[in-house]
Amino acid sequence: MPRIQFELPERFTFSTEIQIYISHVNQGGHLDNAQLLTLVSEARVRFFQALGYREAGVEGLSIVVGDIVAQYKSEGFHGETMRVEMLPADFNKYGFDIVYRMTEKESGREVARGKLGVVFVHPGDKKVATVPPRFMERIAAL
Repeated sequence: MPRIQFELPERFTFSTEIQIYISHVNQGGHLDNAQLLTLVSEARVRFFQALGYREAGVEGLSIVVGDIVAQYKSEGFHGETMRVEMLPADFNKYGFDIVYRMTEKESGREVARGKLGVVFVHPGDKKVATVPPRFMERIAAL
């Protein structure tokens, strides 16, 4: 099976810094693949907070992650601070992708890249919902 090839945008509109804790490291001594998703999820929460939202309260809707792509470029190690950059992209009727890149803060070494597919849902019945216009206005302001 061929490896995933994933191109990044030229610029990102959001970034945050997250330290790799010992609980993020596996027995091989580097960032565990499941913990990579934990760090990206934390960055996603901060992205929505920067827009003035909680994930459970985006213009009265919730969000769910429908898919995720992750491609490692190098190892991450305990104590390193990761810079996670994000850009909303590829909007559709019900959601959008969040493209991300994770780099080690001091050296700029790329650790991982990928995307999250986000879908809006009604919190009560969990049915998909259209992207709220007010949310799109806030994204446009980025």
